[in-house]
Amino acid sequence: MTVKQVRAFLAVAQTLSFAQACEMMHVSQSALSLSIKALEESLGGPLFKRTTRNVRLTPEGEALLPLARRLIADWDNARDELRQRFRLQQGLVTIAAMPSFAGNLLPVILRDFRSRYPKISVRIQDVINERVIEMLQVRQVELGIAFEPSSASGLDFTPLYVDRFVAVVSSESPLAGLSRVPWERLLAEPFIALQRPSAVRNMLEQSLRDWKLSLPVEFESHQLTTVGRMVSSGLGVSAVPALCIGQMKELGAHCIPLCDPVIEQPIGILTKSDEELSVAAQALFESLLAFKGRFPESPDRDGGLGSAP
Repeated sequence: MTVKQVRAFLAVAQTLSFAQACEMMHVSQSALSLSIKALEESLGGPLFKRTTRNVRLTPEGEALLPLARRLIADWDNARDELRQRFRLQQGLVTIAAMPSFAGNLLPVILRDFRSRYPKISVRIQDVINERVIEMLQVRQVELGIAFEPSSASGLDFTPLYVDRFVAVVSSESPLAGLSRVPWERLLAEPFIALQRPSAVRNMLEQSLRDWKLSLPVEFESHQLTTVGRMVSSGLGVSAVPALCIGQMKELGAHCIPLCDPVIEQPIGILTKSDEELSVAAQALFESLLAFKGRFPESPDRDGGLGSAP
């Protein structure tokens, strides 16, 4: 049973005339008759009683009529919905992003995206780096924003920018007046860290281990906001990606470039290697790329903080 056959049935059922149904569908009478005959054969019996004077529905035809109307309505609705999706007049995009990105840069990008595609909904999951990767791998989201994953992740990585870690201290700290801070000097203070399995925590520990340094962790939190407030209260110091400079300032903390070593990591868009993006997700992907040259600069190695978000 095809859509064409069901439409032919509805046209004849509505007009009870093959001639009028032909005019309605803009087909020849022979083509219409073949469609009805094929439908009747596929269903197993006649749907119309035809005489030289009139056409009427059989009991089986009467039973099919409301079903056929619903089938065509559902088909037309599905067709219209998909057309709107392809024209970016309707749709949903799911994206997972690290909290540092989701809370600082993503709102600006989404505002631009929304102005161009007001009918596209966006569902955001602000989760730690590892969870971004997991959600993409199990197809819970179409796009991710995270650090560059391993080659074994099965994900494609499109770089956006390189982020660099900065020191976070209170405004009363003796470090606040410095233009840059060596890691060894920062680590002489009580350290406030993100809890494991945070990618930021793992990255810091691994990089510092290469320099034979370790984090003297005295306080831990799952949230960057809590870390910033604890630092601004004078409980200790921390280190965060430069992306979070604006957020730390809002919380009352002071940010300074770090050196010896400089720890940096590419951040970009993650997609599943073996899957095509939906039209809506592709549009958001392109919107993210359009901001590539406008992301805040990481602090330079000579001490400048660049432009903070």
